[in-house]
Amino acid sequence: MQGASIYILRCADGSYYTGLTRRTVDERVSEHAQKLIKGCYTESRLPVALVFSEYYERTDEAVAAERRIKGWSRAKKEAMMRGDFASLSALAKRKGKSKLGESDPPSFEMGSASPPRDEGS
Repeated sequence: MQGASIYILRCADGSYYTGLTRRTVDERVSEHAQKLIKGCYTESRLPVALVFSEYYERTDEAVAAERRIKGWSRAKKEAMMRGDFASLSALAKRKGKSKLGESDPPSFEMGSASPPRDEGS
């Protein structure tokens, strides 16, 4: 197995855990179930059930997908797991905000705002 898989587990408390593995998903889920991953979110939320997994040929793509999904709302994760791409698209749109390039041009008036900083600065 050269690439990596992302997976989503449903925990006993109903929450979701999103993870990544370069081994088989079954091996990783078994590790969660046996509490072999000390300090992991799932350790105190057993049992867990695999509800979604997806394999990526490139590990960097799997890492990017995991990070993206971890930032999603519960509703968006559930739409993806159902394969409900219409809902997924609707949930991706921010209410009351327009996306750049759609209707409002970006405003470069900054007033007295401070310049942008990198995280950790």
